[in-house]
Amino acid sequence: MGSYKYKYCMCFTRKFRSPDAQPPPDVRAAYLSFASDVHALRRFLSQAQAEHPADVDRILALLTAASVGHGIARLVTRSPAPAMPTLDDFFAFLFSPELNPPMGPPHQVHQDMSAPFSHYFVFTGHNSYLTGNQLNSDSSDVPIIKALQRGVRVIELDMWPNSSKTNVDILHGGTLTAPVEMVRCLKSIKEYAFCASPYPLVITLEDHLTPDLQAKVAKMLTETFGDLLFIPSSDPMKEFPSPAALMKRIIISTKPPQEYKEFLKVKDNQNGSGNIADLPDTGSLRRIDSNADNQNGSGNLAADTGSLRRIDSNADESDGKDELDEQDEEDSDEDDPKFQQDTACEYRKLITIQAGKPKGHLRDALKVDPEKVRRLSLSETQLAKATTSHGAEVIRFTQNNILRVYPKGTRVNSSNYDPMNAWTHGAQMVAFNMQGHDKALRLMQGFFRANGGCGYVKKPDFLLTTGPKGEVFDPKGSLPVKKTLKVKVYMGDGWRMDFSKTHFDAFSPPDFYTRVGIAGAKEDTVMKKTKVIEDQWVPVWDEEFTFPLRVPELALLRIEVQEYDMSEKHDFGGQTCLPVWELKKGIRAVPLHDRKGNRYKSVRLLMRFDFV
Repeated sequence: MGSYKYKYCMCFTRKFRSPDAQPPPDVRAAYLSFASDVHALRRFLSQAQAEHPADVDRILALLTAASVGHGIARLVTRSPAPAMPTLDDFFAFLFSPELNPPMGPPHQVHQDMSAPFSHYFVFTGHNSYLTGNQLNSDSSDVPIIKALQRGVRVIELDMWPNSSKTNVDILHGGTLTAPVEMVRCLKSIKEYAFCASPYPLVITLEDHLTPDLQAKVAKMLTETFGDLLFIPSSDPMKEFPSPAALMKRIIISTKPPQEYKEFLKVKDNQNGSGNIADLPDTGSLRRIDSNADNQNGSGNLAADTGSLRRIDSNADESDGKDELDEQDEEDSDEDDPKFQQDTACEYRKLITIQAGKPKGHLRDALKVDPEKVRRLSLSETQLAKATTSHGAEVIRFTQNNILRVYPKGTRVNSSNYDPMNAWTHGAQMVAFNMQGHDKALRLMQGFFRANGGCGYVKKPDFLLTTGPKGEVFDPKGSLPVKKTLKVKVYMGDGWRMDFSKTHFDAFSPPDFYTRVGIAGAKEDTVMKKTKVIEDQWVPVWDEEFTFPLRVPELALLRIEVQEYDMSEKHDFGGQTCLPVWELKKGIRAVPLHDRKGNRYKSVRLLMRFDFV
């Protein structure tokens, strides 16, 4: 690769050679173990790399294809005459993310997709239309398109009357965010809904509309989506359909309109019962955080005295009791003495996932009804309280119903929260600000690289089962180590191709180190780091780390490369996050991404993964 010259003391130049990547000792040893024996090479691929038999045959055909080229060029130029690979060929294969990835091939769904919708974690967006912060950024269809291209399967739209009250805008109500027409968002959703995944797309609607505008929305949805729009045949549902049954369908999730509830009340009274206990659950948790008037399912886990507090902005002062507000401000605002049965039914019949918001106590909100399933929404703060005081009830609720968790209102900069508490308690829709490029979003992106990146990840069995005495999984309990992951970081390369020579340091090559760790259950979470390799574009660390795992089914492997700086903040050199349960054993090439999750063209690490 030649050499780089750097200014030294502003008047001299210092020349640094930029060496080609050389095979580490483990790669040389692996090569010598089969050398010219194709049967030994097959054993290496089957045993050390744990490749599937079909993949062994494919890789063997690739590695033994003769070519006049060398290195990676040899691997992509085919010739009918077989030949054993050279050491350079073998190393080039191992260090290629395309040929030797750390996970299975992208877009290859391998989990059972025929279970009810509630049995899956779903890639979920929050305020999907915002281009930036939660207070004064623009509303647009562009972030919706970007989210769909990344595989997001739940899009949130806040519906408000436009300035003339004749049409519907999408915006973050009560803020300075600029609106975008709803129909424009719907058309973009239709165009990009299945560009990254064929599995169902959920649109969660935040409804702040009058009955006539609800009727207009019903017409917009049916005319825009046509046959793509799924319309449930039963009301209410006793069990959600499966993702497989809803392939390439768009489903609506929102609370039933107030008029529909009134219609059922009248009908029930006419039948002489006067009992509304069996009506669709349309109560609401009080909207109490600083951005509350625009958050779906906001609620207050207030004190037993019934006093109301803004717990999102004063979380540390909150007492954690489980009483919910008895009045539903949102519903009371929507009461309309003019009963419009037709409007209610047209809008109501499009709702597949009912967003119930029960009043009263948290234990009532989490009560499971065997005759119907629904969706409950809690803020991250409310979830923390709920899992502390009613953790088992939360898990039981999520076995058949859907729990949506959203960022607290004080996250005005569109930051995100740690999703692990929600996932370990079975919450399916962990809603994130996709424009908030932080560590938490990188965990979310890594989590949904699983199952072919289709946006749906099957929940582990322990979150779906109940013991003979009603006991469920306790993520806060003392858990035994199920599996131990060993990670070896050999080396890295590609920065010299993707960055300028002075990007990290104006006077010398970079000083790279790697941070490796686990994000997951509390006792599994840890970060470790390698030594710093000074003045090298191709750093060689050759260090191994061991991670005992109690909940490997939900563990994520975090990998970050930093460039060490004595006097300033360390420079970012790349990151990735990988679901531990889908790691491929053996020596693997791991591609790195930038802060936003975009993959670098050339930057990658050579690593080894083993489970004991």
